[in-house]
Amino acid sequence: MNHNTSFLDRADRPRLVYHHRRAVTAAAVTPTLVFLPGYASDMTGTKALALDGWAERQGLAMLRFDYAGCGASGGKFDDQGLADWRDDVLALIDTVVSGPVLLIGSSMGGWLALLVALARPARVAGIVGIAAAPDFTMWGFSQEEKMTILTEGRLEKPSEYGPEPMVTTRKFWQSGEGNRVLIGEIAIDCPVRLIQGQADADVPWQYALETQKQLRAQDVQLLLIKDGDHRLSRDQDIALLLQTVGDLVERVAA
Repeated sequence: MNHNTSFLDRADRPRLVYHHRRAVTAAAVTPTLVFLPGYASDMTGTKALALDGWAERQGLAMLRFDYAGCGASGGKFDDQGLADWRDDVLALIDTVVSGPVLLIGSSMGGWLALLVALARPARVAGIVGIAAAPDFTMWGFSQEEKMTILTEGRLEKPSEYGPEPMVTTRKFWQSGEGNRVLIGEIAIDCPVRLIQGQADADVPWQYALETQKQLRAQDVQLLLIKDGDHRLSRDQDIALLLQTVGDLVERVAA
């Protein structure tokens, strides 16, 4: 697998670290796959690497990267808001990638995929959401937790995904509240595929139904996995993801 590391330096924002593989063929209509990690995650997760290896075998272009304050990218995690991470995605799409993109967003990355598609409708050819978590600042915290975030500026909760606590800052929470998408029609017209586990302890599967309903696009499919958890990283989950992405690449490149 090609692990050439590249850097995007910006005057006003931290340096971003990314891996970009170009397509084997120069077919302009075939989109570049862009993986958007979840909250406090990075580009070295199981799904990102599985997609990258698959894309290489298929000869497809792929971009994966770390948001500012995450993984190998510069900046402090506590300084970032949801809009900052959306702008990180836009900066990479605008400067590194040419032609159409297919956004594959995991958890919070699914929320960012919707925001990016709203900001660049002419560039985004399709979206795959994996346990997508749009608007989770609204529904993912108790009233007591929201008050802690607002009054103390940060909330720390034990994380199931590592030894470090999960930190939510006031800046991130307020940025999320300011960029909610489920409050009305989501003005996106590209094909969307949502993969959602019904045993997901972090994202209630009903929000996938709500997202499907609010999307203006007509070509929207929701794949419910009865025993699927939030990670959706089992072999059968990865196989479904790769099949879904492959089908959507063919659909948008046709």
